[in-house]
Amino acid sequence: MQVTSKGQVTIPQEIRSQLGLLPHTEVEFELAGDHARIRKARRQPGESVRGRLALELLRGTAKTRMSTDEILALTRGATCAARRRK
Repeated sequence: MQVTSKGQVTIPQEIRSQLGLLPHTEVEFELAGDHARIRKARRQPGESVRGRLALELLRGTAKTRMSTDEILALTRGATCAARRRK
């Protein structure tokens, strides 16, 4: 395995899976003698990285312009109809 000219290296899938490293996961490096350790970055209490990333990716992707009241009416209508069918 080689380090690219940009200082990048591919973490093998097995290791990513074991550590739970998903795309956009923040990591930390720690020097330990003549080698380095990698781990998930420590988060502040209450900080939801996955939720924040999901919102960032979705922001601005809506194709229709609806008011909050219109969205709630649609959602409540679907929920009420589903309850009536049961």
